[in-house]
Amino acid sequence: MENGSKKWGFQGNKSLSSSSSITVRGVLNLLVDNLNKEDTRQVIPLAHGDPSAFPCFRTTPVADEAVVDAVRSAKYNHYAPTVGLLPARRKRHGGKELGRSVADYLNRDLPYKLSPDDVFLTIGCTQAIEITLTVLARPGANILLPRPGFPYYEARAAHSHLEVRHFDLIPENGWEADLDAVEALADENTVAMVIINPGNPCGSVYSYQHLQKIAETAKKIGIMVIADEVYAHLTFGNTPFVPMGVFGSIVPVLTLGSISKRWIVPGWRIGWLVTSDPNGILQESGVVESIKGCLNISSDPVTFIQGAIPQIVDNTTEDFFVKINNILREAADICYKKIQDIPCINLPHKPEGSMFVMVKLNLSSLEGIDDDMDFCHKLAKEESVMILPGTAVGMKNFLRITFAIEPSVLEIGLERLKAFYERHAKIQ
Repeated sequence: MENGSKKWGFQGNKSLSSSSSITVRGVLNLLVDNLNKEDTRQVIPLAHGDPSAFPCFRTTPVADEAVVDAVRSAKYNHYAPTVGLLPARRKRHGGKELGRSVADYLNRDLPYKLSPDDVFLTIGCTQAIEITLTVLARPGANILLPRPGFPYYEARAAHSHLEVRHFDLIPENGWEADLDAVEALADENTVAMVIINPGNPCGSVYSYQHLQKIAETAKKIGIMVIADEVYAHLTFGNTPFVPMGVFGSIVPVLTLGSISKRWIVPGWRIGWLVTSDPNGILQESGVVESIKGCLNISSDPVTFIQGAIPQIVDNTTEDFFVKINNILREAADICYKKIQDIPCINLPHKPEGSMFVMVKLNLSSLEGIDDDMDFCHKLAKEESVMILPGTAVGMKNFLRITFAIEPSVLEIGLERLKAFYERHAKIQ
């Protein structure tokens, strides 16, 4: 790089720009740039999964009080161990009862018991993804990712030089994984497959039977399952949430999660990476040691948030979780009904969990719209409504709609979406 006569020996890493452009945040930035600054109407955010700004999704006071207590105690002003504070990972410390930990929280749903050594605290679920893909990356290795999926996996895989191979999720089957495709894609260099359950971006919730088939398929191939369960227990349909860790005795499972979604506090940046592996395969293969090594050269979650975890998990009542799921159910129903009145989009499967729904864009009913990206750019400009184009999550000419906002605001956004369709409808 030259500036005048001086030659400098540094320049930006261009691969970082190309990797970040395929993330949800990268696409959202493009949509924000496309908003009409002269439109005085409220921007309706149907493109990202952060409902914390809406009063109906306010977190429980229990969580607020736990953080305040942790700060005021002055016990958490120090550096934390790289794997996370012990009280946040297990129930008892030094003989003193400290409230439930992440291990206790997850053990409620498992047929075996996690130990604190199975739990690693991370800066949200995103760092858990980073750690996992960094640990698994080696020359020639590949990983199987769902399509559609969460594009951060693709971005991190590209950054770690880990080859990505996609298996499809089948809309007509409730967005279940195409396990025949998984088998066909795998070879001796395949290290893992990722499942996201409850589903982002599809709003799906996998049955016990389908998860068992996933475990058996992964065992047959000889790979681990990375279970992204950041939306765990955010379900409101007929299918209950079953953690992939239930099948840890069949196949090694790395479970990724956080308090971000269920407690509606994504800005607190506390998550976990858990080895659900009662047979000890991950320990024997060196994966656990590599996780610890990676954490040693990574940043840690804020110590006082870690300190608040036992109180948050112990004192949050079921009423809070039921309230959140009821709001999501109401919003999903509104979304489902309103979409029926918009001919340019089709909903292949009613959402049962998470905060999203995937809909298919019918371009043949529209005039002057090239594809899903064009649709979302023009929608943002003309109606101040932000929806994520399916291209961002691996499904061209689909749309991902977030329904986790104030129900009354959601109705306004969907009415504007209908008005946009009517303006651009092809004249028959």
